[in-house]
Amino acid sequence: MKNFPRSMPRSILGAAIASILAAPGVVWAQSADATLRGSAPAEAEVTARNVATGLTRRTKANAAGSYTLAGLPPGTYRVEAGPGTETVVTLSVASTATLNLAPTEVATSEEPMQEVTVQGRRLNEVRTSEVGTTVSQQQIETTPQMTRNFLEFADAVPGMVFQVDASGRTKIRGGAQNENGVNLYIDGVGQKGYVRSGVSGQAGDTQGNPFPQLAIGEYKVITSNYKAEYDQISSAAITALTRSGTNTFEGEAFGTYTADNFRARTPGELDSDTKSESESKEYGVAFGGPIIQDKLHFFVTYEAKRYVTPKTVTVDGSPPADVVAQLPASALAQLGPASIAFDEDLYFAKLDWAISDMDTLTLSAKIRKETSQGDQTGTGVAQSAAVETDNSDDRYELSWQRTAERWLNEVQFTYEDAFYVPSITNSGSNGAVYTLQVAPGNDPRILAVDGADPRAGQNKGQKGWSIADVITFPDVAGKHTIKAGVKYKVVDLTAADSIPGNPVFYYDVTAAGVATIPYKAVFALPLAGFNSQVTSEDKQLGVFVQDDWTVNDKLTLNLGIRWDIEKNPSYLDFETPQFFLDMLNTEVAPGLTYGESLGLSTDPNVAIDINDYISTGNNRKEQTDTFQPRLGFSYDLGADQEHVIFGGVGRAYDRTLYDYLQLEQTKFTLATTELRFNTTDHPCTLSASCRTWDPNFANDPNALPALLSGTAGEVNLINNDLKVPYSDQLSLGMRNRLGDWNTSASVSRIHSKDGFVFTLGNRYPNGDFWQNRSQPWGNSPPGLAGPLLIGNNGIETKSTQVMLSAEKPFSEDSRWGATFAYTFTDAEQNRDINEHYIFDAASINNFPWIVSNAAAKHRFVATGSYSGPWGLTFASKFTWSSPLPKNDIGCLTPPATFPTGAGCTAVGYDIGGTGYKSLDLQVTKNFELGDMGSMYLRLDGINLTNAHNLVDYINENGPDGVISGGRYNPNGNITGLPRTLRASFGIKF
Repeated sequence: MKNFPRSMPRSILGAAIASILAAPGVVWAQSADATLRGSAPAEAEVTARNVATGLTRRTKANAAGSYTLAGLPPGTYRVEAGPGTETVVTLSVASTATLNLAPTEVATSEEPMQEVTVQGRRLNEVRTSEVGTTVSQQQIETTPQMTRNFLEFADAVPGMVFQVDASGRTKIRGGAQNENGVNLYIDGVGQKGYVRSGVSGQAGDTQGNPFPQLAIGEYKVITSNYKAEYDQISSAAITALTRSGTNTFEGEAFGTYTADNFRARTPGELDSDTKSESESKEYGVAFGGPIIQDKLHFFVTYEAKRYVTPKTVTVDGSPPADVVAQLPASALAQLGPASIAFDEDLYFAKLDWAISDMDTLTLSAKIRKETSQGDQTGTGVAQSAAVETDNSDDRYELSWQRTAERWLNEVQFTYEDAFYVPSITNSGSNGAVYTLQVAPGNDPRILAVDGADPRAGQNKGQKGWSIADVITFPDVAGKHTIKAGVKYKVVDLTAADSIPGNPVFYYDVTAAGVATIPYKAVFALPLAGFNSQVTSEDKQLGVFVQDDWTVNDKLTLNLGIRWDIEKNPSYLDFETPQFFLDMLNTEVAPGLTYGESLGLSTDPNVAIDINDYISTGNNRKEQTDTFQPRLGFSYDLGADQEHVIFGGVGRAYDRTLYDYLQLEQTKFTLATTELRFNTTDHPCTLSASCRTWDPNFANDPNALPALLSGTAGEVNLINNDLKVPYSDQLSLGMRNRLGDWNTSASVSRIHSKDGFVFTLGNRYPNGDFWQNRSQPWGNSPPGLAGPLLIGNNGIETKSTQVMLSAEKPFSEDSRWGATFAYTFTDAEQNRDINEHYIFDAASINNFPWIVSNAAAKHRFVATGSYSGPWGLTFASKFTWSSPLPKNDIGCLTPPATFPTGAGCTAVGYDIGGTGYKSLDLQVTKNFELGDMGSMYLRLDGINLTNAHNLVDYINENGPDGVISGGRYNPNGNITGLPRTLRASFGIKF
């Protein structure tokens, strides 16, 4: 996000911090706690006591008999408001439940009470405008699972997709939005990654878990219409509750194992008649209990992963077979089965101290350490060109909650330290990338071998603290629950985008063979006098007000607004370097500078006003209009929570990732450059960025760096008026209670705007972007060895989703439970959801709207569990979806061009049929061990039908040469797992 005014720390920010210090406590903005409301005898004292921990909260019903208890940690409570009103209920995470306490006839007995296990009926949240679903601990413990990542269970929520790619790496996405827009809140603490996308450490490049699964109690997934308390988000909100110690000492240990002997072969292994080594070991332990009964409790856990994951190295795209056959023998030998190694250690510890009936103190810590070898191996990348990655994420939280009769207050202080560090392992040899020239300027990769691109080596992370202050008034005028809050955060964002190493050379391949001379080299060289790593002290401020207004016993309004602002000195205070200003001011024609030539075109999508990108250090201002109304309603038709219509509209601002912003400072300092060579197939005008090939460039490590002569390689500039990405959301639906079943039907419309995109800033001398189907790669600013790239807003997605769900909650009485979820998605976008670069058009405005590759059109997920006889538990999960649409670049047969002069354009297509299918089953046998506890044996069968869930496409071209459709590569990579058995053993004590 952008920056707040320099005067703000003395005004709004100062007042905010003063209020924090003056207040007795705060409610965190994304509270995982529950709220209980309803009716009771007038003026009666309402008491709720947690049966596991002894935590007690009290309030007083008003003269009309309404009451509200806020800030209740989810769990089972004994609630009473006088004789004959006692009842036991279970409250879910981040929910508002209704419980009416009416007196009934009380039976008396002189017999002493026996100690019993208390199980309350779960109160479902139905009178809310949010589109969301709760994942219970029972579902977490029983549903078959590919990997111990607790977010996997969100896969059964309409509108959500949890993906395990061909490398075993995981990511979660809501709707048709990029994973950048998702935020995860654990005990109210956002786990947002500010440098890289989405949830910190969960950006689709790790096999690890964001949190130990043993430490998760339950969580709620909100896909749209979240309340004003949720910040730094434009897609789904996931709010999770961690487990706490109770008045009983309890522990658990587990181990899970599978290997290549327990799985079927992948399509790539079948094609090569081989089988890669693979192994998966997961194990952990948890223990908790009382330090002081009813007062002080502890909980600790440790989980580990040790993986060896099979992977298939394939060519990228659909190059002709006679072209692939010309690859060097050493490169062809690297196609086929490979493997990726991964290790992770997760630690979590928590203390809960009920100091009094009014005060609770909580202290927790999470430590995450992981390493992987062979990252990026797969489509178009051989293992010899992959990287090794270290990933760490440590977070600490201290909160103090104070509860009074008419208000609730909580202070929360957090600290985080999270870094992602991929490194190049084979830096002693030159890399080679073999490409296919489809058209001038369009050279898709076939295969990379023998060395990673220097841009793959990085050091990116965030480290800092935050403090939050929110106060809740749960019963204002008998109808309103008002919550208002402020959060201030200071976090150092660090980025180094490339690591110096050996160059990577690009070679064209045709049916006649491999070119003997490369047409391009990529290498990194530190620029004298500049630091190639940058750290920015990022400051964030957010405030919100939320009013949940119970208008009457049928209508509830959720009315909220929030405002966020951010100061990022890397963007706000950046000064365009003088050497580059001199380049822009160099005359390229009499009376015409290079900077002026960029604006010569009469096409507004081609012409560039370079002054929009030149920063003086004080001409960039923060975006201050980031107000986000969040308005919703629910209408209970019979005032009995049986049939409820709900809906809402709102706006949600996210963040512009620092991974993009930092390039303005780091790209030229490390001088990562794409130096081109004048070859027959890739001609260019000799200049600083285009040279005549010399064999010494490949043999002498000092030859290429010497060409730069201390000048920069690539320069990135960002628009001085950069906006914050956001989404506008609209939803309407209905919930029904049909006997034991809870159903929901809703439609959601989300339009995400102002996504960030880099485009080529070079132009031909006359201002054109296209000449003879070629972009002006060789016409860089005079003296610059690489291109000029410019960053702007412009990426958009539009999606409409119809979401249907039905749930029969598991209960001990019925011994079974089931869920069904169907999602229909109609989505389009103006850029591949996984890309933020565009080089096949002068502007994002020239790119067509195409079908989105973020979500399948149809998706259905069903789960079920049954508690059988003889200590047996059975559970299942069935997933089916249509294919993810394919987004690519399609090119006309030369010399034809599109009206813009381009030879290529963005295309998208949907092949229909089945895209993903998996039937998973698990059976658990429990053994009671008397006073010692119990043990269990568990067997999970994943993808029992061994469906080949392919992900690699083979494109098919139409008569004009442009991609018109395609099909799956039958020997390519898969998502998820082949048929796999996972064996587990555990003890509970």
